[in-house]
Amino acid sequence: MTGKYLRDGARSIMTIILLTIHILAALFWVGGMVFAHQILRPAALALDPPLRLALWRDVFSRFLPAVGFAVAALLVTGFAMIFTTFGGFAAAPVSVHVMTTTGLVMMMLYLHLVFAPWKRLKSAIGNADWKAGAGHLNQMRQIVGINIVLGIVTIVVASTGRYW
Repeated sequence: MTGKYLRDGARSIMTIILLTIHILAALFWVGGMVFAHQILRPAALALDPPLRLALWRDVFSRFLPAVGFAVAALLVTGFAMIFTTFGGFAAAPVSVHVMTTTGLVMMMLYLHLVFAPWKRLKSAIGNADWKAGAGHLNQMRQIVGINIVLGIVTIVVASTGRYW
């Protein structure tokens, strides 16, 4: 019985560590998107296009790589918890499947944002093509808006799933 208790205790500690990293990564990503979309964007609208686009270039050049680390942390910790806590997807509750699905869709949207409109935004700014830059920034805004909704759904599922 003592050996089993230690194994379960070690597994509990591992789950707590994984869950803490997972929650902090999700908080950073979703919270950062909400701040950028709902607070920074309206404030930045007062700036002339060259200044506004330069601001967004500087913001995203810092935020997107940090989100990349958060995405990696979410993938590693999420899948680790699925296999260490539930023994795999077959035994995981529906809420875990929903979180996995929404999280993977969010990650795909993030990758699209980084490799398409973000790349084009930087190029447009480099070429002083403010109209094209504004269009690419608008595409990014739409993607971020979708990811905010998915992030909120994921947080609600994570918070309430055990009660389903």
